[in-house]
Amino acid sequence: MSAGEMEIPMTATATDTDRPLGLSLRRGLALRCPSCGRGHLMRTYLKPLDSCPACGEDLRPARADDGPAYLTILVVGHLMAPFIHVAFTTWRPDPLVMAFGLSAGCVALSLFLLPRMKGLIIGFQWARRMHGFGDASQDA
Repeated sequence: MSAGEMEIPMTATATDTDRPLGLSLRRGLALRCPSCGRGHLMRTYLKPLDSCPACGEDLRPARADDGPAYLTILVVGHLMAPFIHVAFTTWRPDPLVMAFGLSAGCVALSLFLLPRMKGLIIGFQWARRMHGFGDASQDA
């Protein structure tokens, strides 16, 4: 190692050990509390509860903003694009039928995925202690 380089120790942080990312992402996708997995995450379609009814975890720090919409568009586009191609090359439907059918499919898939993407982002924020989820008073 040269004089200008520093060695950075590779140690596990508290975030890596006590809040597993994969589990909290799965719980968020299932619209469950990222902490316990038992309580519901949402009060209404896109409004998270203030706290988990099962474990009392404070969910007010959640800040999803535009992330769920971007992820939903990304997923819907990648799922529907191959279907559009196959439908057009295989069955050759009337353009108006194809437009209405695929529009309905895109809207339905978007409405299904949007709250789940919000739950995914809330689970990520909780696991990584972002936006106030890491306060010591909330972990006790």
